[in-house]
Amino acid sequence: MANRLEEQIGITFREVRLLESALIHRSFFHEHPERIPGLSSNERLEFLGDAVLNLVTAAWLYKRYPTRTEGELTALRAALVRTSTLADFARQLKLGAYVRISRGEDTPAARDRAPLLADLFEALLGALFLDQGLEAVQTFVTPFLEGRIEAVISGTAHVDYRTRLQEQVQARVGLTPHYRTVGVSGPDHQREFTLEVCVGEQRLGVGRGPSKQVAAQAAARVALGLMEDPEGAAP
Repeated sequence: MANRLEEQIGITFREVRLLESALIHRSFFHEHPERIPGLSSNERLEFLGDAVLNLVTAAWLYKRYPTRTEGELTALRAALVRTSTLADFARQLKLGAYVRISRGEDTPAARDRAPLLADLFEALLGALFLDQGLEAVQTFVTPFLEGRIEAVISGTAHVDYRTRLQEQVQARVGLTPHYRTVGVSGPDHQREFTLEVCVGEQRLGVGRGPSKQVAAQAAARVALGLMEDPEGAAP
């Protein structure tokens, strides 16, 4: 099974057991440890792959977009490494066909679950990093990033500014931002909503859009930009 995947992705592992471990779901490991002596589930490799992927993606974005701010780069990275995106990358490699999972969980639907596929992709990167180093991971991952970034930039792929802002604010002051509508304009068929995002009574940013959801994302994006400005009103 590992040999077929090597042929498919065009990479020959020096230590093929790393690749074999990357394809073992914890359910299979607990159900059939006797069938995989000396191997482990892919959870540790997933942990490592997640860190390597974040580093590679951050470095790639930093070099590709020299004029973008820290907040913009962070939001782009979040969109590129989110679970649904990584699951799409895994589907391109047909990783679901190679994973070893328990008999009770082994269904076509289970093999196509986004969290499982995203974990597989990260575990594969962890295995590749241990086997061949950071440069090999960069070479392998870059085409995936190149293929997705334009959709992210154009807005056809989702950048979750609200989640990123919440993470930043909670890390800084331990509070959760809240949103409130401060204006609605336009005819019924062409509404424009204005929302502000606040922490307590402190306003962090204002955004507008054709729906409350879009306006909230715009407000969060503004707030992230202001938080990078030492002169701004960020908490």
